[in-house]
Amino acid sequence: MSPEFILSLFDGLGIFVFGLSGGLMAVRQNFDSLGVILIAFLPAIGGGTLRDLLLDQPVFWLSDSYILWLPTLAGILAFIAPNHLSRIRSLKWIDAGGLALFAVVGASKAMELGYGPGICILMGTITATAGGLIRDVVCNETPLLLRQDIYATAAILGAGIFFAARIFGLGELAALSLGAGLCFIIRALSIRFGWNLPRSNFGGTT
Repeated sequence: MSPEFILSLFDGLGIFVFGLSGGLMAVRQNFDSLGVILIAFLPAIGGGTLRDLLLDQPVFWLSDSYILWLPTLAGILAFIAPNHLSRIRSLKWIDAGGLALFAVVGASKAMELGYGPGICILMGTITATAGGLIRDVVCNETPLLLRQDIYATAAILGAGIFFAARIFGLGELAALSLGAGLCFIIRALSIRFGWNLPRSNFGGTT
């Protein structure tokens, strides 16, 4: 398999998985069918769109418009089968999968353009978290990105591991799998055991 095909596969999986997360959140908010599909688009393509704009690259779904079928299908699936998906506490776990896939895809696309570790990790984190942030704001939810849970931290570590693996000579598939796997494991453990980042003890009275 070529590196381009591998990257496209990870990207497509991430788009579909994040589309499911958006669709399920919209279902929980009692949106109609069109609203569910529209919300599915926000996490699916939002982060990648912002990444491409920041990198001054063609927005990925404008040149490959078939990609737009992925969040559409994800939204339809979330609308017609929310009960089946919710049996696996789907929103958090599906979101964790999308986070992992997009973290390494974003880092890989920046690395292809010759950027160093800081920009690659930043682009991986933006790709993984910006769309979900937009989804949560539109759905009037406290954004996962801003909660105590380890979320963006997992994306940062996953993107960083991917970059390091490529620098040390691992192939594209191995590096993508390693980075995404680490990101998912960290996020899954934080969900399972309630791991949080430290927060300030300041009382903040005025």
